[in-house]
Amino acid sequence: MSANSVEHASFTIERVFKATPEQVFRAFADPAAHDRWFVKADGWPVAEYSHDFRVGGRESGRFSKDGKTFYHNDTVYLDIVENRRIISAYTMAENERRISASVATVDIQPHGAGTRIVFTEQAAFLDGLDQVAYRREGWEELIAALGTELGETAEAA
Repeated sequence: MSANSVEHASFTIERVFKATPEQVFRAFADPAAHDRWFVKADGWPVAEYSHDFRVGGRESGRFSKDGKTFYHNDTVYLDIVENRRIISAYTMAENERRISASVATVDIQPHGAGTRIVFTEQAAFLDGLDQVAYRREGWEELIAALGTELGETAEAA
């Protein structure tokens, strides 16, 4: 992809957890839990971070693995239904250059005594600077960290 290009892509990740929908939702909503599995899971130093989990609330973070290249996530929560779904829109930037814009949906479904998570992201990857394979891999790692936060391992659906 060249400068001023856009690649549209989407992907879905499904996982089943033994945890209840309430426990799964709390891992997104509770600032301390969210910090453990979402913010600090990959071990990257966090330059700044804020989390305002409500409809219209924003989440923002700047992270750097090497102290030279910084990634910035800017999220707004569009829809939240307690214990059922979370829809957000977010952009990612590398240093000050925007690399993507996305809509992400976390569908939290009761599944027996546990929960099925269906995460879907619809993205526009900009100027060849990011791609769906990287984003999917990142979310696979985050959902695995969510499983760890919930005290279990995720099973592929």
